Amino acid sequence: MPKYSPSNMFLITPGIDTETLLAHACESLRSASVMASDFATFVDGPQRSMLLGIQQVIMLADLAVNRALDNLDPQS
Repeated sequence: MPKYSPSNMFLITPGIDTETLLAHACESLRSASVMASDFATFVDGPQRSMLLGIQQVIMLADLAVNRALDNLDPQS
């Protein structure tokens, strides 16, 4: 079996600091949350509940990333 070799089409430049990576992750999570919420308005029933559940998981991840950012640079 051939060894798996991930695509290098999308790479994160080595050496980018943690705060920058977390800030970009936070923005991506916020965008995903908005997209899930907007899409949920177009569906009904179990699909809507599932999308809103996905949005909640995204929001929880966003909270965790924000806390990590706060831990890196506390605003005291």
